[in-house]
Amino acid sequence: QVQLVESGGGLAQAGASLKLACAASGTIFRRNAMSWWRGLRNKREVVAIITDDGKTNYFGSAKGRFTIARDNAKNTMSLQMNNLTPEDTGVYYCNLNFGNSEEYWGQGTRVTVSS
Repeated sequence: QVQLVESGGGLAQAGASLKLACAASGTIFRRNAMSWWRGLRNKREVVAIITDDGKTNYFGSAKGRFTIARDNAKNTMSLQMNNLTPEDTGVYYCNLNFGNSEEYWGQGTRVTVSS
């Protein structure tokens, strides 16, 4: 069983930066990928993915503005978000995926960006 806890959300003005963090606990001694998702109005979309060997992929408007990172020794992941826009508003969820349909979600941290 794995537990994920996000932190770092809050209110920000357009153009500002926020850094989100995800702390994982439990049995994680297997190959996995971690990712950040943004949820808004019953829709959830992937923002960035990082594998356990450090390969990253960014989606949509996250490209060029966000940086995903992880520390395998500490079982943590982060998302540095720069030059925020109101379109970045949403609840950000941490996901850990082992494949074979086994994945875990955090409870989410809310980010609100005002213009």
